[in-house]
Amino acid sequence: MPLDTQQRILIEQRVTNDTRSPVIAYLLLVFLGGFGAHRFYLGKTGTAVAMLILWVLGWMTLILGVGLIMLAAVGIWAFVDLFLIPGIIRADQDALRQRLAVEFGGHSGPHPTAFPASAPGVPFTA
Repeated sequence: MPLDTQQRILIEQRVTNDTRSPVIAYLLLVFLGGFGAHRFYLGKTGTAVAMLILWVLGWMTLILGVGLIMLAAVGIWAFVDLFLIPGIIRADQDALRQRLAVEFGGHSGPHPTAFPASAPGVPFTA
């Protein structure tokens, strides 16, 4: 059963309210990137723990020279995350839309007109 306009509006409002802020994610990346704080914030706990372990081990073994390789890997990883953050947030939004559509009694499969692509902050129009 397709969702009606009111249900789609409610879903979009919920997605807008529950979406993680890219500004906070970028601030966490810039100031606490080595600790993986931005990945914890974005819900990527497994890779955040891996990043944290590399960071800590890198500093602990820096005197041996091995730590420099680990710290460089974390630095490259953090740089790549600069470009991945928008996609992670978008994927999270899409998953939330699908979950809410199922909760509202809609279908679980993608529907080309159910949720039109729009920029964040742009209101949904039917």
